[in-house]
Amino acid sequence: MDLVPDPAPLAMNLRNTLIQYHSIPDSEWRLAKRTKDASVWRKPSEEFSGYLYKAQGVLEDATNRIVDHIRPGPSRLDWDSLMTTMDIMETFQENCCVMRYTTAGQLWNIVAPREFIDFSYTTSYEDGLLTCGISLDYGEVRPNFVRGFNHPCGWFCVPLKDYPSHSLLTGYIQTELRGMLPQSAVDTAMSSTLANFYSDLKKALKT
Repeated sequence: MDLVPDPAPLAMNLRNTLIQYHSIPDSEWRLAKRTKDASVWRKPSEEFSGYLYKAQGVLEDATNRIVDHIRPGPSRLDWDSLMTTMDIMETFQENCCVMRYTTAGQLWNIVAPREFIDFSYTTSYEDGLLTCGISLDYGEVRPNFVRGFNHPCGWFCVPLKDYPSHSLLTGYIQTELRGMLPQSAVDTAMSSTLANFYSDLKKALKT
């Protein structure tokens, strides 16, 4: 079994990278999809040959409750239609863990089920929270799955200043699905998946 990198510097580098993404000027993003629940933009990733996606929407709930639905834990499986299994493999201090999860096939199974092993870290950010992650090359790949790789990803969740019962959720996602896939199919899947994430989360928060 591979060793997990030292969690403290990994968490700090991940946090700094996400804050850097959060300061990218609006002019660098191109709109990819807009729905009533969210807007999704993209720009070429500096980590791999695909895109860095930015998603944003307002949710009518407290920041802590929203982040509890997103970060690793049993409630994520209850509402996220893309995620099929999740196991916490290692837990560290300071809201850090390593998790293994699998995703369902997408686009009529053009995109086959994927497996990911991610380091996850949740920390405070301004008046809210940041929950972020990055994939690790760790453990054996299970049969019937392609091992995907998440380059630095994360979700900033902060209360709206004028409406503290509402929160602004901004995500940065850059997923390398790997396997034999046309990039155009991946890009179509990513924009739709992120928009659906907000509508699924919105429904889950009402229950």
